[in-house]
Amino acid sequence: MWGHLSASPSMYKRMTSRDSMNADVEADSDALQNGVEKEMTNPSWKYSCPHVLVATIVAFLFGYHLGVVNEPLESISVDLGFSGDTLAEGLVVSTCLAAAFAGSLISGWIADGVGRRRAFQLCSLPMLMGASLCATAKTLAGMLAGRFLVGLGLGVGPPVASLYVAEVSPAHVRGTYGSLIQIATCLGLMAALVIGIPVKNIVGWWRVCFWVSTIPAAILALAMMFCVESPHWLYKRGKLAEAEFEFERHLGSSHVKSAMLELSKSDRGDETESVKISELLNGRHSRVVFIGATLFALQQLSGINAVFYFSSTVFRRAGVSSNLANVFIGIANLTGSIVALVLMDKLGRKVLLHWSFFGMALAMALQAFASSGIASNYGAFYFSVGGMLLFVLTFAVGAGPVPGLLLPEILPSRIRAKAMAFCMSVHWVN
Repeated sequence: MWGHLSASPSMYKRMTSRDSMNADVEADSDALQNGVEKEMTNPSWKYSCPHVLVATIVAFLFGYHLGVVNEPLESISVDLGFSGDTLAEGLVVSTCLAAAFAGSLISGWIADGVGRRRAFQLCSLPMLMGASLCATAKTLAGMLAGRFLVGLGLGVGPPVASLYVAEVSPAHVRGTYGSLIQIATCLGLMAALVIGIPVKNIVGWWRVCFWVSTIPAAILALAMMFCVESPHWLYKRGKLAEAEFEFERHLGSSHVKSAMLELSKSDRGDETESVKISELLNGRHSRVVFIGATLFALQQLSGINAVFYFSSTVFRRAGVSSNLANVFIGIANLTGSIVALVLMDKLGRKVLLHWSFFGMALAMALQAFASSGIASNYGAFYFSVGGMLLFVLTFAVGAGPVPGLLLPEILPSRIRAKAMAFCMSVHWVN
């Protein structure tokens, strides 16, 4: 399933210019267009699936680290001596977010500089080190240092994951694979909540919660050694033979020529100079970058974070325990993500995005009706809880997974990594 793992790209002669490849591709294009060499079937998803699953470990860690301090925060504050200090408790959360913003801004330059695979491995290192620091922290300063390192890794990882999944996925399952990122995030959140349940009964359990996160981070770093490199990145670097080799590993040998032809067409006309921030803001692709940043801004301004943070309060008023509330929210999130996985390649990104925001608006209307005083107390509880679950469900159907999947598809190859980094940094600002 993993392809030719024992083979090495070094067996191919490295080419530093794309001119000869473009000539070969153009020579073959007539034959391909006439149907002589054109493949009549889509590439098998079985070749690319293992590589995509490894990449989604980043999304799992993203979800896990967002939720890992929710339940244990009170125990952490007691053990480290800042119990009752709301500023210190806020810093434990916000330090990670601030570092993630910084990591997200530089992720595009890292992905273009060292490649997608090494970018994954680099982002796993601060998550390993940071989680270890958090697990062994004796003071608030040690905890904040660990959260800062974890945040750097979380900032670099998600943009690279979205890039990688879009670039190694066959077109007919790209939407499905993109939805796996959202599902992995849901599973990470749920894992953090489940693992944190014993924290109030077992002294020091919060340290175990942080140690657990080192396992998927280590798996990510090691498994990436056996995954394909992005052929798009190799092509941009002039490593054409190696790009062909990687296409063969995750698409199959019969689809290499057509894949290289498509790559040469999409890359034609792209300059080779480095991309500057000013070009993203004022250049000819600034409109696309603005659309991408707006999508991520709307994703966060929709209020999804407030729903996650205050869902326990709403459920508690309805007589439901916080643990059960977290389970309900997690199930709604996971269900919506599975719906997105099934429908993404059938209905398209735009349709899911439209219906997702419409569903969230309807959910907010139910919430407003519940708090208006028109409904009875008994009915208000149902409208409030139902509206919250509907909001999470519809968010996971479109507003959650679509922006990260759509941007790599519409951004030009030359600016893709850096534009993704810039757009996804908006996620952390909000």
